[in-house]
Parts: sequence; C-alpha cells; structure tokens
Amino acid sequence: MKQHRCGFSPGWSVRAYDDSLDLALFEAAFCFTCHEVRMQGTTVPPALATQFFDPGALPAQTLLSLFRKEAP
Repeated sequence: MKQHRCGFSPGWSVRAYDDSLDLALFEAAFCFTCHEVRMQGTTVPPALATQFFDPGALPAQTLLSLFRKEAP
C-alpha cells in the first residue's frame, strides 16, 4: 500500500463513551488522503495511537459511505 503525506487532515472521527457519557474512552480520527487513523483516549495503548489503513478496502469504503451519509 502506498502511503501519502498530507499533514494529517482528518475529515471524520468516531468517539466512544461509557455509560456516563462524561469522558470519551477513545476517539479515532480518519484521514482518507494519507490513509492514517489516529486514536487517542484513556483506553488506547500508545502502540495503537497511529495506524494506517487501505482506503480502497471494502471496510474502509463502507465506513466512508456511512460517514458521508450521516454528515452530508
């Protein structure tokens, strides 16, 4: 997979909360330009904070489609 460098400009993110809704357990921010997802939060181990993905893969395309559907 070829990686691109765009300076990480995420257009979409997902946050997960526990039942109290006080503090996010984690947030995953997705950049479909440089193919990077950055995660932060109390449940994210440092080794998993930066990951890369294949934006052309079916799961990534499905996720992007859901993002676009919910935030036109």
